[in-house]
Amino acid sequence: MISRETIDRVFETARVEEVIGEFVQLKKAGSNFKGLSPFTDERTPSFMVSPVKQIWKDFSTGKGGNAISFLMEHEHYSYPEAIKYLAKKYNIDIEETEQSDEQKQQLNERESMFLVSKFAKDFFNDLMLNSQQGKAIGLSYFKERGFKDETIAKFELGYCRDEWDHFTKAALAKGYDVKYLTSTGLTIVKGDKQFDRFKGRVLFPIHSMSGRILGFGGRILTNDKKAAKYLNSPESDIYHKSKILYGIYQAKKEIAKQDNCFLVEGYTDVISFHQSGIENVVASSGTALTPDQIRLVRRLTQNITVLFDGDAAGLRASVRGIDLILEQGMNVKVVSFPEGEDPDSFAKSHSDTELKAYLEDTAQDFISFKVSLLMQEAKNDPVKKAGLIRDIVTSISKIPDTIQREVYVQECARIMEISERVLFSELAQMIAKTDKEEAKKHQTSQQSFEVVKAQEVQLEEVDQLAILEKEIIRILLLYGNEKVDFVASVEEIDEEGVSSYKDEVYNNQVSKEIYLSLQEDEIEFTNPAFKAVYYELIHQLNQQEKIMIEQLVHHKNEQIANEVTGILMDEEKHTLSDWERKGIFVVEISKILPKLVTEAILNTRRVLIERKIIEIMNEAKSQKSATIDLELISKYTGLKQLLFERLNRVI
Repeated sequence: MISRETIDRVFETARVEEVIGEFVQLKKAGSNFKGLSPFTDERTPSFMVSPVKQIWKDFSTGKGGNAISFLMEHEHYSYPEAIKYLAKKYNIDIEETEQSDEQKQQLNERESMFLVSKFAKDFFNDLMLNSQQGKAIGLSYFKERGFKDETIAKFELGYCRDEWDHFTKAALAKGYDVKYLTSTGLTIVKGDKQFDRFKGRVLFPIHSMSGRILGFGGRILTNDKKAAKYLNSPESDIYHKSKILYGIYQAKKEIAKQDNCFLVEGYTDVISFHQSGIENVVASSGTALTPDQIRLVRRLTQNITVLFDGDAAGLRASVRGIDLILEQGMNVKVVSFPEGEDPDSFAKSHSDTELKAYLEDTAQDFISFKVSLLMQEAKNDPVKKAGLIRDIVTSISKIPDTIQREVYVQECARIMEISERVLFSELAQMIAKTDKEEAKKHQTSQQSFEVVKAQEVQLEEVDQLAILEKEIIRILLLYGNEKVDFVASVEEIDEEGVSSYKDEVYNNQVSKEIYLSLQEDEIEFTNPAFKAVYYELIHQLNQQEKIMIEQLVHHKNEQIANEVTGILMDEEKHTLSDWERKGIFVVEISKILPKLVTEAILNTRRVLIERKIIEIMNEAKSQKSATIDLELISKYTGLKQLLFERLNRVI
């Protein structure tokens, strides 16, 4: 168990904007930060972080919380793992007790897979660095590749002995279940025999963006033509090759800092670049680039530079990924290396300064690159040249931003010496065709939906009470500790029996005013979530005479923490749209606070009275009674009318 003191120290030290900034590219928006949702595919920011409140909210999915909840949601950490991650990040000492057999059994399937993967990474790394065979074979291979000790440590490289089950035996001896050794692909089971998948290979651990071990890439060290040169972990619940980029964990900070990401193919390309001082680099690990991988980069930067080997056939095969990047609304540049060179070999044969200069000097936009690549084939053939132009326009049509599209059309017209009008006409046809296909798909799905809608969808009645309960909670959270002047209407009856109302001003704390008013009418919250938050707020008032927002945001009850976070961040939603720049100014609610409090209480009373009247009527109908308690209904109707009058007088 982790001590309460350690948890409190983690919460006090961790900055939500720093933690989330490692996974999402955040931009300043007033006193907050905004960015693209890491949970959905979107192009307009709906994700917001509040440094003042130390919370975040994703308006596209409704998710929100603090730094801990973000790690649990995004990285699928358990609560203790999230605490440990932040403790490590902020150099906070944390005491860990040995897990009992019962605690190990309670770990879910994914967590067990993560645990066994971490054990494997540590085992392979230790074997390479501290065993005679590991040093002689595994470490010597990396040294021959020119990798320094600090680089090997940074990427946690390792080695698996060329024995059938050396690793598997060690893992089983440590108490790891063979079920998770096989589900992660570390062990292959055939009948009653078990084999190490990566035997005789040097290993490249594949990290998630937060540093968790997802899988491995293994390179063979022999000349066995029957065995694959590189072997990756199989797809599993924690490892999806199409959704991860090698080196993203080591590169994420520098990608955000440099506002650019270099994309290469292999593990050693990434490592060699790091050793040359270029750390904003990731690899697709030899697979075709996917939209999920591109979106992973887009969280950190809008700019990507694709680095291609000098192999012509490989260039043509890889250039297809450019269109995918453009579709995601990213800015693309391309660098190709001389014939026979790749990023790894070029980095080793040139100084750090020469490498950086080459990347800067040879980077081209995708149009120039495609022209230089394909023009040699087209030469003076008009048909092939027309095909090249059409290919470039196809790429331009993928760009979602209309201004960027126009700029690229102009650039293409200049390079290819062709009329802009012709290019725009071709572009319009392509976009219209694409839109038509999308519209057709949408129309088909819409027709299917209409059938269901006609049968099933009914208008839902608005729950006025839930809305009012949420408003009361919102006022308590935002302004509960403030003291303001309230106006009470006191009824006076003159000598002739005529009643009138006189306003009396008094000062009170907002939270106490609401609490006493609700107590007076014995009002109970009907929404379970709001009820839980309200009871917690009242508990704080009774104990400390003030509301402590931090305790609610970090509450151990996830429902309370989520509700509080959601309400707090709703106040910041307008900054996503930058309303002030558009001449729309949000009223400072604190200026009309007494009115808000009074209206919330009176309207709650009004809705409850309306429900009571309906309840009496329905009860009489259900009992088939001919008599209805008209006196009681008249009394409630009078109270309702009185509330309407008071609401009209609220200033």
